[in-house]
Amino acid sequence: MKEILARYIPERALEPAFDLIVKCNVHLKIVNERVTRHGDYRKMPDGRHQITVNASLNTYRFLITLIHEIAHLVAFEKYGRYIKPHGLEWKRTFQQLMLPYINPDVFPSRLLPVIANHFKNPKASSDTDSKLSLALKQYDPENDKNYIFEIPLGGRFRLYNGKIFQRGNKRVKRYECVELSTGRVYLFNPNAEVELLN
Repeated sequence: MKEILARYIPERALEPAFDLIVKCNVHLKIVNERVTRHGDYRKMPDGRHQITVNASLNTYRFLITLIHEIAHLVAFEKYGRYIKPHGLEWKRTFQQLMLPYINPDVFPSRLLPVIANHFKNPKASSDTDSKLSLALKQYDPENDKNYIFEIPLGGRFRLYNGKIFQRGNKRVKRYECVELSTGRVYLFNPNAEVELLN
C-alpha cells in the first residue's frame, strides 16, 4: 500500500500520511476521476472506514483531499455522527491533522502562504477557496479548460456533461450563466473549470 501511495503524495508526506491511514484503520481506494468530488469518506456496514480519492489529482491536492477525508472519520469518531459534516468539529480536526504537513519539506514555498491562509478557516472543498484552487492548479498537467471567471461576459462554454451555457453577470461571489437549450439560469463558482467555445 505504501508503494502505491508514494505515487500520489509528496515524498516527505508519505511516512506520516501512511501512519495516519494505518492508525485510523482506513481502507483507501484510489479511483478514476469523478467530476463532482475529489474524494469521500464512508463508514461501511462492517465497521471499516473507506476513503476514496481521485487518482487524477496532483500530489498536493491529493494530500489535502486525503487529510480532509480522514478528518471526517476522526471528527465523527470523536464527536459522534450527528455533527455537521463541515462544521466546527471537522474544521478543528482538519486543521490539527493538516498542521504537520504545512511546511517547506512537503509543499513548495510559493504554495505555503496560500495553504496556511486556507487553513485558518478551511472550507468544505478546496475548490471553493478560489486562491487555493488557482494556486493548486499550477501543479496540474496542462489541459484545455478555463475557469468561469476567465470566460468573457456573453461567452459560451461547455460542461463535462455536454451542456452549453452563456456566461452572464457576476452576483456577489458567483456567476449567473444561462443554459442555452433550456434558458434556465444557474450560478457557477468563479473557479469551476469549463471548456470555452468560440
